[in-house]
Amino acid sequence: MTEKQTILGRITQLTRANINAMIDRAEDPQLMLDQLIRDFTNSIAEAEGAIAQTIGNLRLAEQDHAADIAAAKEWGGKAAAASQRADTLRAQGSTADADKFDNLAKVALGKQISFEQEAKDAEPMIASQTEVVDKLKAGLASMKDKLDDLRRRRDTLVARAKSAEAQSRVQGAVASINVLDPTSEVSRFEDKVRREEARVAGQAELQASSLDAQFEELEDSAADAEVAARLAALKGGGSTGV
Repeated sequence: MTEKQTILGRITQLTRANINAMIDRAEDPQLMLDQLIRDFTNSIAEAEGAIAQTIGNLRLAEQDHAADIAAAKEWGGKAAAASQRADTLRAQGSTADADKFDNLAKVALGKQISFEQEAKDAEPMIASQTEVVDKLKAGLASMKDKLDDLRRRRDTLVARAKSAEAQSRVQGAVASINVLDPTSEVSRFEDKVRREEARVAGQAELQASSLDAQFEELEDSAADAEVAARLAALKGGGSTGV
């Protein structure tokens, strides 16, 4: 895992987890977005601290590299000066002193080589860390852009969330009306009225039938009386007329 992944990757994962948790349990969109902005701001501050430390380490490495190069150059100059002094003394016939300065030149050259090697060994690490720092800076800039965008969109998102909530409530009310359809209650009442009307009509029809039967009985009685009267007249020797 690279240092970039360690710093920004971990912070991004934590931030995403916090966002998902807040969205899942969000009741008030405004409070949720405000908390999201605070959490994202804190994540950026944490990233800034980690990146600053990484940059500081890189600058120290660069300073050490520059110091190694300067030391190598300095020891190279000392080696050259000691060698030149040895050549001068040897030309003057002072072989012992010349050898002494040649030995000093060798020591200086050894130091020069050592510092050059240290500088060379540090260069790949410095190049790698420089690339990491550049990516970290770009990642941090992207996080700040997203935070600025979130701040700009906050009011719009809150308004949209509240509008969606209101629409949901209206739809719920409509659904409840559909479940308890008032027209079905009216239909039931209409059926009840029709049944009552039919009952009254049936009762009236029944009463009318009873009245007709009474009149028929009365007519039958009159006919019987007429028959009896005529029979009596016959027996009395009288005549009957029609």
